[in-house]
Amino acid sequence: MSREDILKKVNEVFHEVFEDDSIVVTEETVADDIEDWDSLMHITLVSEIENAFGFKFKMKDVVGMQNVGEMLDIIEASI
Repeated sequence: MSREDILKKVNEVFHEVFEDDSIVVTEETVADDIEDWDSLMHITLVSEIENAFGFKFKMKDVVGMQNVGEMLDIIEASI
């Protein structure tokens, strides 16, 4: 799966989790860019991304992610 395909799938998960099809995430997107992205939504988002890609994030990766690009790095290395 290409990085572009991963980003497309991640965008779909964001749409579902935040119930907002207008959200467009890029590699530079951070939690502050999305109004409802708080710590509780982060947990839900991580869980849904794990389900979508069939893997589990390591806790150190979850707390260390600074933006969506770093999330993509982890997904790309894990699938």
